[in-house]
Amino acid sequence: MSTPGRFLVFEGIDGCGKSTQVARVAQQRGAIATHEMGGTPLGAELRQLILGSGDAPVPMAEALMIAADRAQHIAAVIEPALSIGTDVISDRHVASTIAYQGYGRGLPLEDLLILIDLATNGRRPDLTVLLDVPVSVSLTRRGKNPDRMEQQDAEFFERVREGYLAQAKADPATWVVIDAQLPLGEVTRLVDQALKERGL
Repeated sequence: MSTPGRFLVFEGIDGCGKSTQVARVAQQRGAIATHEMGGTPLGAELRQLILGSGDAPVPMAEALMIAADRAQHIAAVIEPALSIGTDVISDRHVASTIAYQGYGRGLPLEDLLILIDLATNGRRPDLTVLLDVPVSVSLTRRGKNPDRMEQQDAEFFERVREGYLAQAKADPATWVVIDAQLPLGEVTRLVDQALKERGL
């Protein structure tokens, strides 16, 4: 039997550089690069419902749709790859739900943890890398056509950032926090160092 693959996740508020590091690390390792929301065809449809220009879902409906996206992502992409020994590098995963729907939207964390367990069947990342930037930096890096989530105000993103930092503080064994305001080369060095130190 092959050795199970490693599951690595990059998290952070918009503009922190997640996509750059996901693509780089996946290419370096011959791993699958994926993302949430929208990492499957079904997920792409759910992403459009959540972030598009139609009627905005209420917070719990948003959380339920994200859970559905994640269940499909786990079943169709993540678990099949890990089971044959292929590493998976994801741009966002369960920590985003706690940060955005919990701290940001104000939904009860205990309810969200139930949704997360149902969607993932207990699968958790081997390491979550939080690329941390102040909200003021995130806002300057935002794209020209922000989606529904990106259009939230600065106070919302301050709560989201707080949610990420709280999760990292509570679980230092499977989280690493990197100052993503640093030059790209230094961020890359710190990411690679963190993976090496954890044997990943």
